[in-house]
Amino acid sequence: MILLDGKKTSADLKIEIAESVKKIKAQGKKTPHLAAILVGTDGASMTYVNAKVKACELVGFNSTLVDLPEETSEEVLLNEIEKLNSNNDIDGFIVQLPLPKHIDEQKVLMAVNPDKDVDGFHPTNVGRMTLDLPSFLPATPFGILELLERYKVETSGKHVVVIGRSHIVGRPMSILMSQKRPAGNATVTVAHSRTKNLKELCLQADIIVAALGIPEFLTGDMVKDGVTVIDVGITRVKDETKKRGYRLAGDVEFSSVSQKSAFITPVPGGVGPMTIAMLMKNTLLACERKY
Repeated sequence: MILLDGKKTSADLKIEIAESVKKIKAQGKKTPHLAAILVGTDGASMTYVNAKVKACELVGFNSTLVDLPEETSEEVLLNEIEKLNSNNDIDGFIVQLPLPKHIDEQKVLMAVNPDKDVDGFHPTNVGRMTLDLPSFLPATPFGILELLERYKVETSGKHVVVIGRSHIVGRPMSILMSQKRPAGNATVTVAHSRTKNLKELCLQADIIVAALGIPEFLTGDMVKDGVTVIDVGITRVKDETKKRGYRLAGDVEFSSVSQKSAFITPVPGGVGPMTIAMLMKNTLLACERKY
């Protein structure tokens, strides 16, 4: 069993991006600039945004954080987005999700300029991705593809089962892995909460992407020997033996599934770090395309 080490791979990627930034600066070109909008004080969101700001420092990007209170109106948020859209120094920006309930998430995502949408959530980028045209790929699926490529996991002609149909992970993952690309050319099945023969499908799968948000859902009896398993989930599970009173669990029961796996991502330290690294890569791409 080989661990698909997202922590190490993301560190390697950041070193590569930092080298590219050094060359850009040495040539007197513009330094890539990533901005983030954070609304409210959700603990997980604050952690993610801080990690993104630190990653910017590490690779040599400029970064801007627009920190707004929980009660910010939709109108004020849309105005802030417009400011970033029209600011030529900002190459890409993200609006950290989830947003407070009084704000229409879809309306907000639609307001982001597709050329600066480094999260890859705008319908223009989703459409371009679907048609296999140049676009910003959503950071988590992009990170999974990068992991599979770097560890030389064979995907061509393989049966991939994606559990989960979200617009952020499941749906784009299924599209990308069926396309002609290094970590692609696979036959993909998308499974979800209404799938009746899920265990049977998983037992046929060469590669499983678990992205449904249910801790330790995928168990050893659901996978065949030699499977590759990508665990996208991360949930806080109560655990009195831990100092913090909880532990982090993925969508995969690691102890039983890893016994049968050829490749598997750990939680934490698998897909999570890759997501931030690919956001940096998208920002670098945005800057290069523009200039």
